[in-house]
Amino acid sequence: MSAAAITQRASGLDKVLVVTVTYHPDLDVLRRQMQLLPPECPKVVIDNASGEATVQALLALQKTVPRLQVVANTQNLGLAAALNQGIKQGRAQWPTVEYCLLLDQDSEPQPGSVQALWDAMDGLQRGGLNPGTVGPMLLDVETGLQHGFHQATRWRWRRIYPEAGSLQAVPCTNVNGSGSLVPVHLFDELGGLDEAFFIDHVDTEWAFRVLHHGYSLWGIPKAIFKHRMGQKTLKYWLFGWRVWPYRSPIRHYYLFRNAIWLVRNDCVPGVWRFWAVIKLGITIVVHGIFDSQRMVQLTHMWRGVVSASNVKKYR
Repeated sequence: MSAAAITQRASGLDKVLVVTVTYHPDLDVLRRQMQLLPPECPKVVIDNASGEATVQALLALQKTVPRLQVVANTQNLGLAAALNQGIKQGRAQWPTVEYCLLLDQDSEPQPGSVQALWDAMDGLQRGGLNPGTVGPMLLDVETGLQHGFHQATRWRWRRIYPEAGSLQAVPCTNVNGSGSLVPVHLFDELGGLDEAFFIDHVDTEWAFRVLHHGYSLWGIPKAIFKHRMGQKTLKYWLFGWRVWPYRSPIRHYYLFRNAIWLVRNDCVPGVWRFWAVIKLGITIVVHGIFDSQRMVQLTHMWRGVVSASNVKKYR
């Protein structure tokens, strides 16, 4: 066996399937993502009907990136359905994969970060901690601030901000979807991502379902990904510098609809429900006062509320 083959087996990264979903992506950012991913990882890009020019660019990229398969959908299936599709497609082509790394189109893993996620998952499993998902530290591209890791106490939903590069895994109550590493057997056991959510809170619903079934969630500060939240971000100070994502009106429709679905879900911690309602209220105030598109934003938020009210209690 060659030295390269021995190294690949030791790293475990040939067992990590990477699934990226694209929708009118910034192709330069996507190319950087593919270049930063370990070459031994099998990769699937699912494009949600971005158009012929984008598809041709992705097919050209496929020729230059090792172990990459591109699938072009003719309609936008949404984030959750496309991720499920990519996991199924990848497992069919590479049946020996054991883990799946889920990525947004605009996330960029920094050197060694995918390996750090795999090492952390392996260590937590060996330690009997039953990890269901591990996720990286996310750094906002616009502001340079980290997004933090979510933890809940009985009465408080908070973010903690460990030092970048710390070797200590952080127990979490929620993990951001982009950059999350999940054992593939969990998708079989829990039924995959919930496609009804389409885009926003897909990862939140998944995280609470993972916890509900007795698995744990962990943040890995040693794994660092650059990440973009929404179309742009606002840096503001509230007992420390923080990042507020700016979203389009249609994203606010899904955000409000899906958050209300989760508020009505018995698997969701009560503390999250309480703070989610407060955060929705803050979102209304911020966009109602400061957004030049305030009326269309508020209209889509209201439509999300109405849509959620027309569906019976979720799960």
